Amino acid sequence: MRIGVTVAEAATGPNLDGLVQQLRELETQGFASAWMPNIFGLDAIGALAIAGRETERIELGTAVVPTYPRHPFAIGQQALTSQVACRGRFVLGIGLSHKIVIENMLGMSYDKPARHMKEYLQVLGPLLEGKPAAHQGELYRVNAGLQFPGVARVPLLVAALGPAMLRLAGTLADGTITWVTGPKTLESHIVPGIREAAKDAGRPEPRIVAGLPIAITNDPDGARQVASKFFHIYRDLPSYRAMLDREGVDDPAEVAMVGDTATVEAALVRLEQVGVTDLNAAVFPADESAVKRTTEFLASRI
Repeated sequence: MRIGVTVAEAATGPNLDGLVQQLRELETQGFASAWMPNIFGLDAIGALAIAGRETERIELGTAVVPTYPRHPFAIGQQALTSQVACRGRFVLGIGLSHKIVIENMLGMSYDKPARHMKEYLQVLGPLLEGKPAAHQGELYRVNAGLQFPGVARVPLLVAALGPAMLRLAGTLADGTITWVTGPKTLESHIVPGIREAAKDAGRPEPRIVAGLPIAITNDPDGARQVASKFFHIYRDLPSYRAMLDREGVDDPAEVAMVGDTATVEAALVRLEQVGVTDLNAAVFPADESAVKRTTEFLASRI
């Protein structure tokens, strides 16, 4: 299992220099990858393109960019541009986002999300492979190509949690990115669902990038209280709520990997055993030194 880390802009606001410095340090520490969310600050695709020019080895991925606000042709062009900047180390992670964002905030329709994603992938997939898109569907009608000769194909991951989305991710993409989805659910639902879809489609074994909060601490109860404050919003978003219900827990803090090094090591081993290929570690400040301690522990495990 490859070890990666979530990166985000500082609490003080957009700071590309700080982001680049953070990624340089993670690269020096040996991390395989870094994953940047695309929420309400820096554009993750553009920010990672800049960081890609300032790093040499670490894989840089989005986790994830919402699809509805961007035409698949436009996001394909952005992703390929970032791949040029990253010299072949860029990974595009996309997702539907949530109805509250797409409809309530952006004023767009969140109707037929599975249909939307299927057609989106049917347009975007060929573009990321350097081929023209020729698609006549219900939502998208595209006959266009991009000119990026010699540029490496952009790996495509989908934030897939439900059965329909897992089927699409396994059939039309390279894997999935999950968030606050516990090991029991990964083992019984996510991993077998996407693997079966990829096998049926004749595709390679899919990447399964599991995003989970993590902290090395001698006060696991206190750490979970902190995690609950940091991540409570995900408790009420329907797609994550469904995964927490499958896991049999109420709060995202209950799937956080917290405890001493032996406890967290055991949790990491379990993730690997259930089929997770990549960890996207959301290191959080359980106490004043938890981030440094946890990052150093993860780096020592590489």
